Amino acid sequence: MQSLGETFVLERIGTDGSWERAVELVKELDGKVDAFGLGGADLYVYAGSRRYTFRDAKRMVRAAQKTPMLDGSGLKHTLERNTIRLLESQIGWKDKKVLVPSAVDRFGLAEALDEAGARTLYGDLIFGLGLPIPLYRLSLLQKIAYLLLPLITQLPFQWLYPTGEKQEKQAQDWRQRYFEWAQVVAGDWHFIRRFMPQDMRGKVILTNTTTPEDLEFMRARGVAKLITTTPRLEGRSFGTNVMEAFIVAAAGKYPLSEADYLEYIAQLNLQPEVIELQPAAS
Repeated sequence: MQSLGETFVLERIGTDGSWERAVELVKELDGKVDAFGLGGADLYVYAGSRRYTFRDAKRMVRAAQKTPMLDGSGLKHTLERNTIRLLESQIGWKDKKVLVPSAVDRFGLAEALDEAGARTLYGDLIFGLGLPIPLYRLSLLQKIAYLLLPLITQLPFQWLYPTGEKQEKQAQDWRQRYFEWAQVVAGDWHFIRRFMPQDMRGKVILTNTTTPEDLEFMRARGVAKLITTTPRLEGRSFGTNVMEAFIVAAAGKYPLSEADYLEYIAQLNLQPEVIELQPAAS
C-alpha cells in the first residue's frame, strides 16, 4: 500500500492459534521486518494506569530481539478514545446502553464511554471468566482488575480468549441476554461474534478487524449499523495491531508516545467508518 509518500507491505500470516509456531515465525523474521503486529492475542491488558502482561505473550516478546512487537494496545488507547468523541453527533452517547464484552482489553474505550455518559455494561467477568456478574461502574471494574489481573495473566491465553479455529465457533448460552439489553456493542470482534444472538435488529456494533463475510454475518442477524475504528482496505478493516505496527514502521522508532500516535492518526486521517447494513425503508 502507498501512504505517507512511501510503499508499505502488510502481510498477514496465521498459525491457527499455535503459540509454538508463532514464536518460531517471529524468530525467523526478527530483524527482517520493520514491525510485528500480533493478532488474535493480547500482549497487555490495562486497568487505569497499570499494565499487565500475559505470561504466554512474554514468549513472543522475547522471540523478537530486534523488531518491535505490537498488539495494538498503544493505538487503541488513543484511536478508540478519539472515535467516541467523533461519533457523539451520530450516536449521542448520553444514557446510551453499551455492552463492552472485555474492557481491560480496551480501557481507553471504556474510559471514553464513561466520560461521554453512556450506560455501559463491562462484561469482563461474564465473557472472560464465565461469571454472571455484570459491572456497570468503571471504578468497580478497575478495583476488581487490580485484584484479579496479576493472577489471570498467568493463565494460558486460550482459556480466556478464542484463538485459532475457535474464533469461528459460536456459543449459544446465557451470555446472549446481555446483548438483548444493549443498544450498542463495542469492543473485540471475536468476543462479539462468538456470543452474538440471532436477533440483533436495530443494534449498532463498534469494532474493527472485520471481513466482507463478517458483514454478511451481521446483516443476517439484523445489525443496523457497523462502525469500524480502522479503515477498510480491499474489503477488510485491519486490526489496531496491524495499524500500530504500520505506524511504528513509518515512524522508524519505538516506543511511541501518545502525542506521536495522535500525530500519525491525524496524518493518516484515521476516521471511524460507518456502514449501514440494512436496506433503507422505502
